Amino acid sequence: MSFARPKEKNLRMESSMTRADETALSAGEDRCIGDLIREKKSLSEQQIEAILAYQRDHGVRFGEAAVALGLATDADVVFALSQQFHYPYTPEDRRHIHPELVTATQPFGPRAEAFRAIRSQLMMRVFSPIEPRRAMAVVSPDSGDGRSYFVANLGIVLAQLGGRTLIMDANFRNPRLHELFGVPNAAGLSGILSGRQEENVIYQAADIPSLFVMPVGILPPNPLELLERPAFRLLVGELLRMFDHVIVDTPPASSGSDAAVIASRCGAALVVSRKNKTRMASLNTLVDSMVAASAKLAGVVLNEH
Repeated sequence: MSFARPKEKNLRMESSMTRADETALSAGEDRCIGDLIREKKSLSEQQIEAILAYQRDHGVRFGEAAVALGLATDADVVFALSQQFHYPYTPEDRRHIHPELVTATQPFGPRAEAFRAIRSQLMMRVFSPIEPRRAMAVVSPDSGDGRSYFVANLGIVLAQLGGRTLIMDANFRNPRLHELFGVPNAAGLSGILSGRQEENVIYQAADIPSLFVMPVGILPPNPLELLERPAFRLLVGELLRMFDHVIVDTPPASSGSDAAVIASRCGAALVVSRKNKTRMASLNTLVDSMVAASAKLAGVVLNEH
């Protein structure tokens, strides 16, 4: 993946939101990898001695030695690292995370690194303290470009910074975020915009602190009309007071004007294109429509996955 520049309803949450501890702890102040692996695997003193001996003889790290002796797995080592550096990660024996959420299941892999690189760019261009507070719509020309995949993983890496992050599904044509995060979809954005009294519309993502999901809810017959109502703009403003980052999934531009309307209400837009699929003419048309919608264009992402 590469990056190029180019109050009508009160919300009740399923679980309370708390700010992550913002104090950065150095590795030297944390528990060592050996202690974390020993605790997770319930290693005996004899097993610890065997690992230490292998470590001395081969000049490798404790985790590598434990894996070489079959006393730990690579996943155990990654879990220990995530605990040491306070990085959200779910061990395999407790994992019910969708495989597309690569920034949670493979937090130190190349795709997670790509998302973190994009996050760094967005922190300067969209979410900088000197910028006006904006939500950001993620848009693309066609279906299958990877918008939901991108929204979900970007939301995770933003939440990993410690700030409260909300990802909202505004794709009334083919919503996916509730499937990716395994949250109910009986109520959500459509109910709020329709004026219905909804009990739970925001859910905390399992095993990912500081990340929250608002699903679409019941698919409406008039999606564009709902999005054009003042209620949507008011809702975005309210959410920006509750969350540090708000990322919005959208329908493809080819399905209608929904994406342009959503981007206009959010105030910022990031365009996703797909390698060997997106046509330049479609991409240029979409970028022009974002500019016409008075949305700050954060950039264009080339999705290679």
